[in-house]
Amino acid sequence: MNAAQQKHQKTETKEVANFDAVVVGAGFSGLYMVYRLREAGFSTRAYEAGDGVGGVWYWNRYPGARCDIESIYYNYTFSDELLQEWTWSSRYAEQPEILSYLNYVADKFDLRRDIQFKTRITAAHYNETTNRWQINMDDGTSVSAKYFITGVGCLSAASIPTFKGLDSFEGDWYHAGHWPHDKVDFQGKRVGVIGTGCTGVQVIPAIAQEADRLMVFQRTPQYSTPAQNHPLDPEFIRQTKDNYSAIKRQIRESFMGTPYMPRDRSVLDDTPEERQRVFEEAWEQGGQALPFTYKDLVFDEAANETIADFVRSKIREIVVDPAVAEKLMPKYYFATKRPVIDTNYFETYNRENVTLVDVRQAAIQEITPKGLRTSDMEYELDILVFATGYDAMTGPLFKIDIRGRDGAALKEKWAEGAQTRTYLGIATAGFPNFFMITGPESPSVVTNMLVSIEQHVEWIADCIQYMREHGVETIEAKAEAEEGWSKHCREVADSTLYTKTDSWYTGANIADKPLGFPIYLGGVGPYRQICNEVADKGYEGFSLISFSIH
Repeated sequence: MNAAQQKHQKTETKEVANFDAVVVGAGFSGLYMVYRLREAGFSTRAYEAGDGVGGVWYWNRYPGARCDIESIYYNYTFSDELLQEWTWSSRYAEQPEILSYLNYVADKFDLRRDIQFKTRITAAHYNETTNRWQINMDDGTSVSAKYFITGVGCLSAASIPTFKGLDSFEGDWYHAGHWPHDKVDFQGKRVGVIGTGCTGVQVIPAIAQEADRLMVFQRTPQYSTPAQNHPLDPEFIRQTKDNYSAIKRQIRESFMGTPYMPRDRSVLDDTPEERQRVFEEAWEQGGQALPFTYKDLVFDEAANETIADFVRSKIREIVVDPAVAEKLMPKYYFATKRPVIDTNYFETYNRENVTLVDVRQAAIQEITPKGLRTSDMEYELDILVFATGYDAMTGPLFKIDIRGRDGAALKEKWAEGAQTRTYLGIATAGFPNFFMITGPESPSVVTNMLVSIEQHVEWIADCIQYMREHGVETIEAKAEAEEGWSKHCREVADSTLYTKTDSWYTGANIADKPLGFPIYLGGVGPYRQICNEVADKGYEGFSLISFSIH
């Protein structure tokens, strides 16, 4: 390459592309956001760290990975044609099928041409002179955008424990959230799984069927109910597709984005025999039926204890060894963590090749070259699997250096976790033209994420269109509106038992993370109505600045 060519190449790398909007991520959120903005005529580019679409379903390929929302409700509803074309195979779709669906969507709507893969956004800084976002990538390139929109997901920042000695481990280790694309062979291997949350409950039965020995290292036992997964009947599929307009309306107006509603009755009003019958029916129905049996299960401690006792009694029935069953007994309030559903989870502990280790009784001391040592003994292992979850809600946003007015960093603004402040979970004061899809203080992770994602994407797209039509240069949440919304979120949460349980909802799974509850518990239907009213009132609670006229 001659000097002139080198100079030309350097000049090209410094050029900054300009877009109306830049979107972070190409999962469910990013794909739909690109589609909506492009259809409205906005130049849009999404940046995705992976080499394909899918978001969390691209990265989470661990054995047994599947959705905990029924397939027929866990899909886009914006396209009737798409709803008719795609058919799920089972009640709860597995990861490969969900990833296939997302690839199908990307192909159908030709979305890849507006996505840059294998590119991670490292920083996004607001320029007050140009009223644009300067966005930097890990490959050294930069782009400029009027709107900066995050579709990073609430559970995409993997939490890998910093155990002493991990670097010395001579075997292979994996985090469930960053699973290899090639199959991991567990045949004849001694495997250790650390963590028994939603991921652990899925991965443990799958690995147990292959491994020679499986050691499960449990800190907190979980309530889990059977998924009762099964292939979908063709007639059921036909009826669902024929009636999806009604289903769509129902799930959008519901509490958590599914058509289930709790019985309008207190569990304490029923006799022990009647509530046992109701619980048994829900257990046999499987899935998310059990938390919806009565209206006061997450509001009243006595009510909650009735269903907690029921699940614990089921564990005693299923697990043969009473000592193992006792270790598996959860003690926190039922359903105040993301409800876990499973396929043969408790049954797995009856297998001869599975050992349960209670690390509250014998804490993990270090990872050794040959395995793992607790305060009691050392376990020789060939493979370690971390099912240790995620730095939820704020963690994925903090992986990007986001700075608003006066160079203020989002991470610093939210340094006190309990004081995480947003307006509607969509925007935050001091950060103009910055939108978060299912951000903190929105319903997000306590709901069917697809319903919450669609609602946010549509609201954001409508807002940006409103700005174009009314000559609005910037939109920014007002501090007082943000303060009022955050206060409302805390008041709603404090009226429940959720805030009395340490969980990844509160940030308790991450060392030194300030505790809070950055989730709106008012339900997706009421939340949608609130967001619509804000828009109908000219985006009440936001400061809108119009174009300057010279």
